[in-house]
Amino acid sequence: MKIHIAHSPDSDDAFMFYAINEKKIDTKGYEFIDVLADIETLNKKALEGVYEVSAVSIHAFPYIADKYALLSSGASMGDNYGPMVVSKENIPVEKLKEVKIAIPGTLTSAFLALSLFLGTNKFNYEVVPFDQIIPAVKEGKYDAGLIIHEGQLTYKDEGLNCIVDLGKWWYEKTEGLPLPLGGNVIRKDLGEEVMKDVSEILRESIKYSLEHREEAVDFAMKYARDLNKEKADKFIGMYVNELTVDYGDRGRLAIVKFLQEAEEKGFIPKVPEIKFV
Repeated sequence: MKIHIAHSPDSDDAFMFYAINEKKIDTKGYEFIDVLADIETLNKKALEGVYEVSAVSIHAFPYIADKYALLSSGASMGDNYGPMVVSKENIPVEKLKEVKIAIPGTLTSAFLALSLFLGTNKFNYEVVPFDQIIPAVKEGKYDAGLIIHEGQLTYKDEGLNCIVDLGKWWYEKTEGLPLPLGGNVIRKDLGEEVMKDVSEILRESIKYSLEHREEAVDFAMKYARDLNKEKADKFIGMYVNELTVDYGDRGRLAIVKFLQEAEEKGFIPKVPEIKFV
């Protein structure tokens, strides 16, 4: 049986799926096929139920919960760090509602977190591909940019300032919860047995990479963009860790709190019952 795994072309995702791609673990007769796309594209594809398994933003989950269940492994959580608003000039936080901000997509968790931070999702923004945000801010096309992925480690090298780290803000606001950014989902129409099998295979793949870190990082370097191996390893460690093996109680609580707050503010539809596989 063919299972498409759609994910971002990033070093952390490549690290997670290393053992599957390189056949380091038993895949129980399933044929896994990688599909690479940026996270906002994956969110939109999930709305249509295109892929059997996909990385998605937690923000997108209420819109796709009719078709997909959340896998209990594969989470990207910002544990006292996360997406940042950066700029060339030091913009006071209270002025952020007044400036033009480049964002990586309206279904990203970064956008939802910034909306919660600002208390509104009606601020002045424009959607820009995530890897073009830092250059666009440097060129003065936007007053500020909402950055995700490797930009969190490279923005200083580009001469930009961090106005707010949304992961730190959320951690302090919730007294120690991680900011839920991304997760893996699986299509419900595959049936309980297949869903359970795939969940176990993905978990084993993540555990294998964590236990064979150096070889898995070497594999992931092809997706590290401008990061050297040291920074790539650091970035991978930020988003592939024990919370990625399993959300645990802390991660599950973080998701519920994040989505409930967004629902209360009217930023998302009613939060469905969250089923973890």
